[in-house]
Amino acid sequence: VPALVMARGHRISKVPELPLVLGGGIEQLAKTKAAVECLAKFGVDEDLEKVKDSKKVRAGKGKMRNRRYVMRKGPLVVYADKAPMEKAMRNLPGLDMVHVDRLNLLQLAPGGHVGRFIIWTQDAFEKLDSIFGTEETKSLVKKGFVLPRSSMTNADLSRLINSDEIQKVVRPAKTERKKTLRKKNPLKNLGVMVKLNPYAAAHRRAEMRAEKARAEGKAKKVAAKREKSTKEAKRA
Repeated sequence: VPALVMARGHRISKVPELPLVLGGGIEQLAKTKAAVECLAKFGVDEDLEKVKDSKKVRAGKGKMRNRRYVMRKGPLVVYADKAPMEKAMRNLPGLDMVHVDRLNLLQLAPGGHVGRFIIWTQDAFEKLDSIFGTEETKSLVKKGFVLPRSSMTNADLSRLINSDEIQKVVRPAKTERKKTLRKKNPLKNLGVMVKLNPYAAAHRRAEMRAEKARAEGKAKKVAAKREKSTKEAKRA
């Protein structure tokens, strides 16, 4: 989990553990100064400073449309009961707050990137089992909801395929390579045409003989005309 949170850009080098669950009456903090001091004790101030320094003017025409500044996403505080903490932390830059009953994907994974730094209150963390259920029990709030679970207990496919139990029942590997013949065009290949039409060879030979006869006849006519023209030229 820490690797996903750090890959998303959060600064959690001083955070003692993840998930970070805070108890001890943190919901009763009514002042922003007290909330900042409490978060600093658990190493959250580093991420808050990173978010505060990331504020800059938006590129493009959006700055003229009432969204002048852009800022990185900071921690997400999840609480269970309405308490003064809501007003104490709502002005911290980049920090979002949400009730545990109203969790949504846009806040848990902004931009579709999982690994947001989430700060849970103890009551909210304990309430998760009743909302989403456990591996043994169904949800008490969502009717018929069961946590998604993997359909495979062992995801090592290579080990499964090469196991003795599966290798006993599978067929042996095929080593013979089936030779595929290339399809030839009978209009361009005489051998294939002869297989389809046995008369094609005789027809082709007849065409060649006729073509040869035409060429010889034409050559004789041309030679006769040239001989006639030479004789007339000599008489003149």
